[in-house]
Amino acid sequence: MASAKEEGQDELAASLSDLFTSVSTMIKGELQGTNNILKLLENMNLRVAEEYKGFGDVASGLRVFVEQLKSKSSTFDDYVQQLDAIEQQVTEFEAVVSMLDKYVSLLESKMHSVYQIPPA
Repeated sequence: MASAKEEGQDELAASLSDLFTSVSTMIKGELQGTNNILKLLENMNLRVAEEYKGFGDVASGLRVFVEQLKSKSSTFDDYVQQLDAIEQQVTEFEAVVSMLDKYVSLLESKMHSVYQIPPA
């Protein structure tokens, strides 16, 4: 009976040992899976950081380019103002030419009527 009792205890101890080994293996596997996921996440974060660093460099380059364009365009402001002034003068000149043309037509018709020359 003592031998059966010892065999039952040995069997129980072996079963418990197997249980603890299995649970330990399962926990180790899950921890390894979690560790792998965290490693993957770390690698993804590093990759995204590299990508955004590149975007930051592009944005900085674009900012410098825009600043250069602004400085160049400010040099053209004087020319644009001069062109606007010329356009205004041309408009006024066209109005004067139109008035002169009407005045010449009026003088021409008076000359025809004074000298009684038939209009051409």
